[in-house]
Order: sequence, then structure tokens, then C-alpha cells
Amino acid sequence: MDDHTPITLSRLDVERIESLIDTPALRDSPAAQRLRAEFDRADIVEPAAMPHDVVSMNSSADCVDDSNGKHYTLTLVYPKDADADAGKISVLAPVGSALLGLRVGQSIDWPGHAGKMHRLKVTAIHYQPEAAGDLHR
Repeated sequence: MDDHTPITLSRLDVERIESLIDTPALRDSPAAQRLRAEFDRADIVEPAAMPHDVVSMNSSADCVDDSNGKHYTLTLVYPKDADADAGKISVLAPVGSALLGLRVGQSIDWPGHAGKMHRLKVTAIHYQPEAAGDLHR
């Protein structure tokens, strides 16, 4: 994905993630740097104004790997809830921070095993907390 592709983030998600990455353990980490870069290019909106086709925290989205046609259902979560085997991807993981704020139809590139690049495209969102009115997740 082009770093200039617009993304949309919920103000509430940004506040919660900033609290997480401002801790001494994460402040200078590559994950914190990636997320701050995402915040810098984002359109930040109130939760009630969040478009329903955007991946926000705790959203569950269908994605397809354009390099091999494999389909995934991924849920973007905070680190304490991460479970790769269950498709729960931490926002601190490179693919997690890249998914944050993407719209249905947008893609990201990420390095897989042995340095092979993959293109992951968001094809649908099954659950988004803002759309469901679940703002205290």
C-alpha cells in the first residue's frame, strides 16, 4: 500500500493505542514508530462518524492474499488478545498496524516467510465496533 493512501481512524482507537505505545516498554519500538506514522497520515474521526467499511480496533474482516488466492478472516486486536492461530492479529504486528484504517477494497503489502512479499486485500468487514455501537470494547 502506498503510504499516501488515505486511512480513517477512530479518535477513541487512536487514544487507546497512543496510551499503549507511550509506555516505556514500547515508546521507542518499531511498532510504535509504524503506528505513529499511520496516525500522521490518518483522517481521525469521532467513533459515531466512522465509516462502516473501515477496519478499526476489534473489527473482523475478510482478506485475500493476492499472491496465492488464500482467504483469511482476521480480527484486529490489542496485544493482550492476540492469537494468530485464531486469526486475532495484534495492532503491534506489522500486518496489524498496516490493516488499521483500511477500507474494503484497499490492500497492503507485507513480507512473508523467506522475504516473499504478499499483498493482502480487505474484501469485507463482518463486525466493526463503531457500526455495532460497541464503543466500550
